[in-house]
Amino acid sequence: MKAVCFGDSNTYGYDPRGYFGGRYGADSRWVDILAAETGWTVCNMGENGREIPLSAPIFPADTDLLIVMLGTNDLLQGRSPEQAAQRLERFLCGLSLDRGKLLLIAPPPVTLGTWVPNPQLIDDSRAFARLCQTLAERLGIPAADAGKWDVRLAYDGVHFTKQGHRAFAAGLLEELT
Repeated sequence: MKAVCFGDSNTYGYDPRGYFGGRYGADSRWVDILAAETGWTVCNMGENGREIPLSAPIFPADTDLLIVMLGTNDLLQGRSPEQAAQRLERFLCGLSLDRGKLLLIAPPPVTLGTWVPNPQLIDDSRAFARLCQTLAERLGIPAADAGKWDVRLAYDGVHFTKQGHRAFAAGLLEELT
């Protein structure tokens, strides 16, 4: 099985503990934990700061599963949950893969911290998660909500801790089996 994980810094494995940030080791990133636990070939297409693209990139034709988790950066850049959901819909509808090969994951709700100084962003992240679920149902795409997993975010309010990556991987594995 070949899986592609397309997302932002939490998919990339960004480690916010250093002054300039960095990246957690493979033993602590949810994408790599997924690969180790399943034996799948997993391509990490996470990118720090990634917002929902205006157009979908071309993914390899032999992709068996595309896992998409995006939207947090859109909210942090001032988009409303509804605007981010509309952008996500355009992105998903532009994918050339069969919808049965997709898994849309609503990002976990943010918490107050360095990146999240405003409580409104917390409400927006929860609203966006609900909109993701509705969108997935309407498009016939399998979906999961990372907010229901015991995902721990770092002091900055956005990025997973090592334990958060492990909890995310465990929740995802449960969802996939």
